[in-house]
Amino acid sequence: MKAVGIIPARYASTRFPGKPLVNLGGKSMIRRVYEQAQASELAAVVVATDDERIFSHVHEFGGSAVMTSPLHQSGTDRCHEAYEQLQEKYEVVVNIQGDEPFIQPEQINRVLSCFQNPDDQIATLIKPVKDQQELLNPNSPKVVVGAQGQALYFSRHPIPYLRGHDQEQWLAQHAYFKHIGIYGYRSQVLAQLTKLQQSVLEKAESLEQLRWLEHGFKIITATTEMETIGIDTPEDVEKALQFLQS
Repeated sequence: MKAVGIIPARYASTRFPGKPLVNLGGKSMIRRVYEQAQASELAAVVVATDDERIFSHVHEFGGSAVMTSPLHQSGTDRCHEAYEQLQEKYEVVVNIQGDEPFIQPEQINRVLSCFQNPDDQIATLIKPVKDQQELLNPNSPKVVVGAQGQALYFSRHPIPYLRGHDQEQWLAQHAYFKHIGIYGYRSQVLAQLTKLQQSVLEKAESLEQLRWLEHGFKIITATTEMETIGIDTPEDVEKALQFLQS
């Protein structure tokens, strides 16, 4: 199975403009993501950006990048445009978050392993929730998983609701999972996803993957125990530097 990793990277960000180019211990964030992805089983890695500064920087460190429209509403749409520009075609496209500089190659490989079944359309990562703060954090979406590993629903609220138990006891009574935002798609499925209309549940939770579930697509999950550190604000850079030092 031949797969390409595409890293969407916008320069404009409400909370952290220029985030992909921030210096993390001598390397830019986008370079760290790129090099981690290169160490996986992906056949190729490409940055999809809308900014010449990011485009030039990626080429300067020897990476591959393509320019995409600044009008995309999601990383999925940006991935699709980038994929359409590639001269070579791939069976699977992996959407790797550009603000996850410590994504592990093994995590990308876990997503790829989901496509051993030819019927699987979309794959993503989940991780067991370890503490109450994480469980209640609306910025850390949770996921309910079915018996065959398929995602049943994603929510910013802890799900399921454990009737008969105080919320402080939920983690002791049930295995909760949070969603790690890396996706793999069959290339033909990726094209279909970009044509879907925004859905009611997606608008309610502000979670794009709910659009896919509402339209009948199946999302298979793979479990990881490795923690990731996403960088959303300038304050998160300090956490990332501490992680590097440790």
